Amino acid sequence: MFSGKTEELIRRLRRAKIAQLQVEIFKPASDTRYHDEDIVSHNQNTIRSTPVHSAVEILLLAGDCDVIGLDEAQFFDHSIVDVCNTLANQGKRVIVAGLDMDFKGLPFGPMPDLMAIAEYVTKVHAVCVSCGGVAQYSFRTAANQDTVMLGESDTYEARCRACFPLQS
Repeated sequence: MFSGKTEELIRRLRRAKIAQLQVEIFKPASDTRYHDEDIVSHNQNTIRSTPVHSAVEILLLAGDCDVIGLDEAQFFDHSIVDVCNTLANQGKRVIVAGLDMDFKGLPFGPMPDLMAIAEYVTKVHAVCVSCGGVAQYSFRTAANQDTVMLGESDTYEARCRACFPLQS
C-alpha cells in the first residue's frame, strides 16, 4: 500500500486515451473506499471505472476496446487469471494493479499467477514509515485477522523487510 500502484495505473490508462485507444477500466464492486465507481489514488487522482462483482463480467463488458485496466486485482477470485489471458489473447493490452502480498506477507489471491503470465511486471514500492527504507510490506495496525479488510493509512502502514514483524 501507498506505493503508487493506482497512480501508475491511472497514468498508463490516461496515456492510452491520449493515443486515441479505446480504454475500459474495472475494479471490484467491493472496493468503495474513496468512491463507489471511480478509481481513486491515495493522492486523489481519479479515473472513471466500472465496478464488477466477478471477473467474468469483465469479458462481457470489455467489448471492442484496446486497453483494459484493472485495479485492486487481489480482490478478484482466481478466474481473473483466465479473464486476463483471454483478453490478452484477443490482442487487448491488459494493465493490472494490485497488492502482491497480504498483511501477513503472504502471496495475495490471484496476484502470483497474474504476475507469472504477464509480459511485464513493474513492482512499485512505498517508503517504510519506521526507517524510511524501501517498503514492500503492508503492516496492518488493526487487530482484525481477516485476509481482506479495506483500509487506508489509519489501518495499514508501509514497512520494509527489517521493520515488518512476521505475523502468524
